[in-house]
Amino acid sequence: MRTLVISDLHIGLRSGADVLARPAPLDLLTARLASVDRLVLLGDTLELRHGPARDALARAEPIMRAIGAALPDGAQIVLVPGNHDHAIAAGWLDWRGRREAPPPLPLEERVPAFKASWIAKRLAGFLSPAQVEVAYPGVWLRDDVYATHGHYLDVHFPIPMPERLVAGAMARMVGQIPDPATPDDYEAILAPIYALSQASAQRGGDGRAVVGGGSAVGTWRALTGTGRGRRARGYALAVPFRLAVFAANRAGLGPVQPHVTLHDLRVAGLEAIGETARRLRIAPEHLIFGHTHRTGRLGSDDGAEWSTPAGTQLHNPGSWLFERAFLRREVASSSPYWPGGAIALDDDGPPRLERLLSVVPAAALRSGG
Repeated sequence: MRTLVISDLHIGLRSGADVLARPAPLDLLTARLASVDRLVLLGDTLELRHGPARDALARAEPIMRAIGAALPDGAQIVLVPGNHDHAIAAGWLDWRGRREAPPPLPLEERVPAFKASWIAKRLAGFLSPAQVEVAYPGVWLRDDVYATHGHYLDVHFPIPMPERLVAGAMARMVGQIPDPATPDDYEAILAPIYALSQASAQRGGDGRAVVGGGSAVGTWRALTGTGRGRRARGYALAVPFRLAVFAANRAGLGPVQPHVTLHDLRVAGLEAIGETARRLRIAPEHLIFGHTHRTGRLGSDDGAEWSTPAGTQLHNPGSWLFERAFLRREVASSSPYWPGGAIALDDDGPPRLERLLSVVPAAALRSGG
């Protein structure tokens, strides 16, 4: 079975950085789908934190219809929710315990889209005639390949992003992640955070702020600065930031570290997904995850960083966002944050990284381009 995995489309993002809303990226993706038997949308397909779900679905409809029409007859689509579109599975996850305590959530549980949520049902309608299933918290693509969005890693992420600190506060209230752990242990900490953000976004609009409607990009820009003022802002924030990190660790919200370079983000994400896999006792030969928006493994990467202590090879398709804050002056297709990555998988052999938008100029990817 010829499988393609893409992640972090974030369709409906308020900034307009979601590139599939523009013709050139969508045309290249749909052309690639003509030879695909199974498409895996590995989380954060929709941006449900920036406003009502109806708005994100309206933006997604033409994109999803183009994707569904491009796939061959009989193709399958596996929809794996992430943290920004957790509501795709939230109703079904609650429904499992409607009468009595449900069985433990396994590493993969599948449900038809129409049973998962009204949002999943709408998406399946757009993607017709492809067969759509929702899988959560991940999906086994082969006996040796597991794929998940990767949002559970936030609990172990040592960079003091807002969601990491909120997860630390929740862990203080409901209990830390045990070792070994189950998906239910992670959901107990993270699902209430996602539910609050979803409830706020559903009632957003008309200029009202949304709880959780910020982004890692905004935090990154605030901490590191951009343009000529970057170094001055870094110096100005250095001491207050270190004090805030110290206070967060003293309050039990960490451990977090006072380092936020691109190198730190990469290493922290890889170590955190490795720790998540270890606690969940997942040790396949290959683990595909998204969430961090950082494509890899690239040829210039240290291979040891992309391997867990158990020997699992890590793979990340990156995102479909054009975020200049992460590209900075390196607005070139060689950047690990350049959008349009995908992981291709056959019946045997290792997963392969493809960069479908490497030939697309920046002007065609920017909002308004």
